[in-house]
Amino acid sequence: MATILIIDDNETIREGLAHTVKKLGHAPVMAPSGRAGIDAFKQKAADFVITDLKMDGATGVDVLREISAIDPDVPIMIITGFGSVETAVEAMKLGAFDFLTKPIQPEVVRLKVERALELVATRRGRKKADAMNDYLRAEAEGRFPELIGGGDKLAIVRRTIEKIAATDTTVFIAGESGTGKELVARAIHRLSKRANGPFIKVNCGAITETLLESELFGHEKGAFTGAIKQKLGRFELADGGTLFLDEVGDVPAAMQVKLLRALQEQEFERVGGEHPIKVDVRIVSATNKDLEAEVSSGRFRQDLFFRLHVLPVKLPPLRERREDIPLLCQHFVGKLGPKTNPRVRTVGDAALGRIMAYHWPGNVRELENAIEQSLVFAEGEEILPAALPQFLQGGAEDDQLAVPKELSLPEILDDLERQLILKAYAKANGVKTETARLLGIKTSALYYKLEKYGIGGGAES
Repeated sequence: MATILIIDDNETIREGLAHTVKKLGHAPVMAPSGRAGIDAFKQKAADFVITDLKMDGATGVDVLREISAIDPDVPIMIITGFGSVETAVEAMKLGAFDFLTKPIQPEVVRLKVERALELVATRRGRKKADAMNDYLRAEAEGRFPELIGGGDKLAIVRRTIEKIAATDTTVFIAGESGTGKELVARAIHRLSKRANGPFIKVNCGAITETLLESELFGHEKGAFTGAIKQKLGRFELADGGTLFLDEVGDVPAAMQVKLLRALQEQEFERVGGEHPIKVDVRIVSATNKDLEAEVSSGRFRQDLFFRLHVLPVKLPPLRERREDIPLLCQHFVGKLGPKTNPRVRTVGDAALGRIMAYHWPGNVRELENAIEQSLVFAEGEEILPAALPQFLQGGAEDDQLAVPKELSLPEILDDLERQLILKAYAKANGVKTETARLLGIKTSALYYKLEKYGIGGGAES
């Protein structure tokens, strides 16, 4: 529902236009003079303004100038008689959206209102996208181009990284798959005194046990069948820089002993080698496993755990930092859009409501994949619900709420309330009055809760 300001000194015309606007499902605000209309707009902005041209005091041109100075995105339509069409055309040159000639036909009013509101949605969508892009550019130029989001939890991670980066101590990053553990490792390296040295990554869970030792420490020519030449391992390649041991919880038991020695002594021998090799390497490790539970079960050495777990960084899952989802969506539109679908500028509010209501078990990586799929099927400048992947289209899962773990009761209740509001917001396609109706609360209460949880934004739609 949009707010439409009607300014005319003729009561019959005001009431007639207001009646047409109400039938279209929008809220009319009436003013009997140009000055009263300007004051009404200053008190509460409207989505569309219809103003008479000839009025005593402030004319329609005065209304156009003053309201456009307040909000240049608001379309303003001039009402004129047949004898004043030339003046109306001059008003359009000054920025008027359109003009309406007397006698006024309700069907013409309906078409012009629909067209004006489409223009408003487009302008505001572009402004929102541009504002987000400005923020993202500032992030990219700042200290943390890898970490997108403005929420409190990510701010804590950033502060932790800055403190850790200034040291040369071993770092342990914990977090679910897809939360961005490698991005954090790279940020630590980039901000450290080793930034000019190499950043070498090894995925301990993706390499077979028989090859992992060779990957880490290298091998000599002829050390085993197929070793036709000497190979440098990741430890040696990372000398003077940072070695990132990803999924370190998957290191086999036999290799854990050799890895522990390399970490303790900062030296190792290549497979088939006879001489120790000294290196200067900072270790950053990461895992999506509960490593303390792995230690308790005997699957991971306690002494290796303590050697790795010196400076811990805990990455929150995406469901615990939903306030960052709009920025992440815009980031992925900007990152993937130019190659996938250059027409798309942003994610529409209705689609964003569905995205924010989902629990994202695959975290940021899953969100990026979903945006890429949506870009493929999007047909306009915005991603609409119809373009979203099937799992965001609705179904039985929509009726289920994810109960957060490891939170206090007030935090759990807040999270569940936020989930309910997000689901209603998505079901109402971003229309706030309908969202309030679905939730059985007053619109004023809904606005408070939307602001509290960072949901939606902009004028009522």
